[in-house]
Amino acid sequence: MELEKMYEQLGISKAVLDFGRNIEDDLKERFEAIDETAEYNQLKVLKAMQDNRVSDIHFAATTGYGYNDLGRDTLESVYASAFHGESALVRPQLISGTHALHIALSGNLRPGDELLSPVGKPYDTLEEVIGIRESAGSLKEYGVVYRQVDLLEDGSFDYENIRKAVNEKTKLVTIQRSKGYATRPTLSVKRIGELIKFIKEIKPDTICMVDNCYGEFVEEIEPTDVGADMIVGSLIKNPGGGLAPIGGYIVGRQDCIDRASYRLSAPGLGKEVGASLGLNQSFYQGLFLSPTVVAGALKGAIFAANVYEKLGFSVVPDSKESRHDIIQAVTFGTPEGVIAFCQGIQAAAPVDSFVTPEPWAMPGYDADVIMAAGAFVQGSSIELSADGPIKPPYTVFFQGGLTWYHAKMGILKSLQKLVEAGIVTLK
Repeated sequence: MELEKMYEQLGISKAVLDFGRNIEDDLKERFEAIDETAEYNQLKVLKAMQDNRVSDIHFAATTGYGYNDLGRDTLESVYASAFHGESALVRPQLISGTHALHIALSGNLRPGDELLSPVGKPYDTLEEVIGIRESAGSLKEYGVVYRQVDLLEDGSFDYENIRKAVNEKTKLVTIQRSKGYATRPTLSVKRIGELIKFIKEIKPDTICMVDNCYGEFVEEIEPTDVGADMIVGSLIKNPGGGLAPIGGYIVGRQDCIDRASYRLSAPGLGKEVGASLGLNQSFYQGLFLSPTVVAGALKGAIFAANVYEKLGFSVVPDSKESRHDIIQAVTFGTPEGVIAFCQGIQAAAPVDSFVTPEPWAMPGYDADVIMAAGAFVQGSSIELSADGPIKPPYTVFFQGGLTWYHAKMGILKSLQKLVEAGIVTLK
């Protein structure tokens, strides 16, 4: 069979391929449901582009101050329409998800305000932004106080202690949708809506911000549909569709977006400046492709969960759970397992497949981290990628794949590496 020969040429043994095929056969119904969601979201994005009368004139480049950048302004209207917000900030000057979150937070918080996370510790790179770990320029240095309420052991919200934590100084609540380097459940949009409703009943003027990274277009609704005042994300994750080479977005309430824009540029300038530098076409086209790309990545995550759960490893989400982001966590219990998995993902990449990733001290993290990312865009985690901190319980986080077939190949290659290292034995 020609397909088997092709896998063999790429280093996948027949035993590994057959193991994967048996699992894939059991996932047909789930994959059909994912395709239905992708179809809905594709039409949603299409309608947003049509409603805003997108034309090829919007792909023209601007430089310098970027005054009267029609493409940039229309793109932001498209994002506002697609995500059902009043306004949006979508810029190449937002260099990452962490940067976009910093702009949203620092633009809307003032000295003496309190920031509350009711879903436990935020993602590692936000610790220095907030000041949980000391860093120059943190919110803590500017007099913003941080409070945190951990999730209960079963992953549910600790409503009793959240009620106690919200007070007259609570200005902004940050809700991280995805799990980051934790093994808690990813939050569904429905659960996020329930939490926002609870907080607004206690203090109606609280700004509720959702870190939406890795969650866009996984469901048919977004957090802005259930009361979020701001949602924030990166264009080199889901909404960039693999084409955006840089950028981030903030969508939500007009006044919140305006304040964020003054923080990004300068007071009095806001959204009026910021050249698009010829990137608009990639931003538009990436958003257009995003629902289909996300569907492929989601299938890859489910495939990975089923493969590694069957082999006896702890996986979050598990093989049967509903999905609310594209990330799959697999706990190996040893650094060797994490390293072999990442080396398999790297070996399946279209770019730098010959490189062997090793753990190293990355800025913003408190332990060595190994990252596999043979991507067309540096750091793009909508492309096939995996990473994890080299510390107990030795969990790897897998995400991405611009197509389902590439995501599948990545998981098969990771399994091949684990088999060759003697960490896994196929039955």
